[in-house]
Amino acid sequence: MRLIFIATGDIALPSFRHLLEHGPRPLALVTQPDKPVGRHQTLTPPLIKIEALAAGIPVYQPEKIGDATDQLAALEPEMIVVMAYGQILRKNILTLASCAIINLHASLLPRYRGAACIQAAIDSGDTKTGITSLHVIRELDAGDIIFAKAIPIAPDETGGILHDRLASLAAEVLSETLTNIADGTAPRIPQVATLVSYVPKLERDDGRLDWTLSAIALERRIRAYDPWPGTFTLADEGGKEKRLKIHPSTKVLDLVLAPGMVSSETGSLIVGCGAGALEITSVQPEGGKRMCAGDYLRGRKPEVFR
Repeated sequence: MRLIFIATGDIALPSFRHLLEHGPRPLALVTQPDKPVGRHQTLTPPLIKIEALAAGIPVYQPEKIGDATDQLAALEPEMIVVMAYGQILRKNILTLASCAIINLHASLLPRYRGAACIQAAIDSGDTKTGITSLHVIRELDAGDIIFAKAIPIAPDETGGILHDRLASLAAEVLSETLTNIADGTAPRIPQVATLVSYVPKLERDDGRLDWTLSAIALERRIRAYDPWPGTFTLADEGGKEKRLKIHPSTKVLDLVLAPGMVSSETGSLIVGCGAGALEITSVQPEGGKRMCAGDYLRGRKPEVFR
């Protein structure tokens, strides 16, 4: 099977590696252009590009994928596989493959179409999530479902841990999907419109905690948003507001404390929420390093988090 792989995010790496090892070997990889990263804005390639070049796979990095239409068409692909690419595919790309163009999506569709599907599953308190393979159409994540496989979400799971588990699962789903397409047994299951939900891409400022939410909801969000976009609050330290990053793990307490009010009398960092309170164990002060909450309290006496 003549196959092109289109991906940028690290979640696609196990699936790409599976194809390299078990086939069909990709004719090419299409990925996003190298991006400036870090304080010094060093131009950095996607990791999947590095692995593709090491394996001798041609790599295309168009600013807009439509610009590579002629090059990709010349490869005469039968199958195109897309995962975490980061661009909308237009008609000129959607019609390239003679057999099918499929996407691997990190949720149990139709729940959580969109970018932040992994974080949303934890944030919403779901007990399971998974990987769905589907046919790609112009509408976002709306194509017919081919195959889906679920895994449970652990009560202490972070977004980063779940990301890695789903990345491994995606390789299994891809293998099953390609086998079923090849032997003609792959179904086309329309998504139920009434069950559709959307989750937009998260930005860094989306991680600011709202202390009027319940302690249960905030505990989930802190886990869901770790490592990206991370969660933070503004700490009132002696009349000065400082940004304070909050890390997992946290503990939900059955205490009555006004939302955002800080209690540190016992040596623990406890913050009031809309319902209950949250004991925070690990923080990172603005401009500083990650530390345990006890060490943070020794040098500061925050009165309120906003």
